[in-house]
Amino acid sequence: MGMSTRDQAVAARNASRQLQNLSSEDRAALLYAIADALEANEDAIMRENEKDIAAAEAADTESHLLNRLKMKPGKIAQLAAGARQIADMEEPLGRQLSKMKVADGLTLEQVTAPLGVLLIIFESRPDALPQIASLAIRSGNGLLLKGGKEAAKTNAILHQIIVDCMPAFGVDRECIVLVEGREAVSDILALHDVVDLVIPRGSNSLVSYISNNTKIPVLGHADGVCHMYLDPNADVKMAAKLAVDSKTDYPAACNALETLLVHKSLIGKGKDGYETVAAALVAAGCTLHGGARAEKALKLPACPAPRHEYGNLGLTVEIVDDMDQAIDYIHANGSGHTECIITNDKAAAEEFLRRVDSACVFHNASTRFSDGFRFGLGAEVGISTSRIHARGPVGVEGLLTTRWLCRGDGHFVEKDTGVKYTHQKLPLDANLAHKVASGLGWAVGIANAVHLGLMLWKMATKK
Repeated sequence: MGMSTRDQAVAARNASRQLQNLSSEDRAALLYAIADALEANEDAIMRENEKDIAAAEAADTESHLLNRLKMKPGKIAQLAAGARQIADMEEPLGRQLSKMKVADGLTLEQVTAPLGVLLIIFESRPDALPQIASLAIRSGNGLLLKGGKEAAKTNAILHQIIVDCMPAFGVDRECIVLVEGREAVSDILALHDVVDLVIPRGSNSLVSYISNNTKIPVLGHADGVCHMYLDPNADVKMAAKLAVDSKTDYPAACNALETLLVHKSLIGKGKDGYETVAAALVAAGCTLHGGARAEKALKLPACPAPRHEYGNLGLTVEIVDDMDQAIDYIHANGSGHTECIITNDKAAAEEFLRRVDSACVFHNASTRFSDGFRFGLGAEVGISTSRIHARGPVGVEGLLTTRWLCRGDGHFVEKDTGVKYTHQKLPLDANLAHKVASGLGWAVGIANAVHLGLMLWKMATKK
């Protein structure tokens, strides 16, 4: 009889400590070995994926789930590249964040550490498995994976390839567990004493169910209702290209465009206004639906709701009077995922970036850039719209917590009568300072990414 899920979680925690005890170089080498193994087994992976696709088609699986299930040409190479990129990152563990002289001879420092055991529950998306596994390995976390039955064969071979690489590095296979069989998700969600974080990747109903049925902290987003606002000073040719890319590059993705907000001055201007953007979207196969104003003014079929995630080539269009109204609309009907402004007015762009309260806010760039790989994180476990711990695409940094290390010389409290507190901030240790700079650089890099605009769009490679 196999181990219970509780026993698997405990085994994953124990094995994760083996992972943490590896040097940074050895954990990186393990990721390189996994990348090589993925590429070496590409044909076998694709055969198993084709079996899953055939079964899903026979079961009349929805088209957007089928799209997420398919391992498209080049996907294995991208997954391998992502694993190597994560391997090449600065060591995330033990990074010194602060150091203080508490009292004479008594120092205190804060350092980064793994969260512990992660539980990932995902539908379709077999490509998520090696991405998440790579991030867990680099960050020293144990991992439980619960995939959907529609991707069972693909998940199984990907998991086998990854765990087969571990024993050579002194890490038990149980560090990364694929939870199989009929064990209910509700039973896994009850493991709040042995699982530290759950990350759902799937439908709105899955994410909502998990959030409402566990005591384990949840990181993720329920939906991706992303907006693009066309400012009066928008370059309409650029807007047309970015709208088409944001909507059609991968319509089922959570960072796909769902609502196009158009300033009223751009309506009826023909080739110099909204009509150019609309024509490009329709030519790309999109179906336009109107919000309350656009339905009447543009004679479009009504949208299902102001807040609606199509997951296909459907798109809502709405007319707004000004930026204030656009921002109010986004805050009222958005999901806090990714929003974009198209404009040549730098002041307007900066105001939009400052005021819109979403995880990712872009200027003159496709919403599809909201992605861990494109942000330089190597991969992502998901995109978080929550405000605590991690927000936006979550890579290695989002899978870390901190620990406090205190070093004394026989110090004791005794009601504080014998201690003279100084709480003096100390410089970081020289051998750890560059790691902190690297971590800050990652955060600044994300902030700067939203300003790259059209340059990024020209340089991008499609997922």
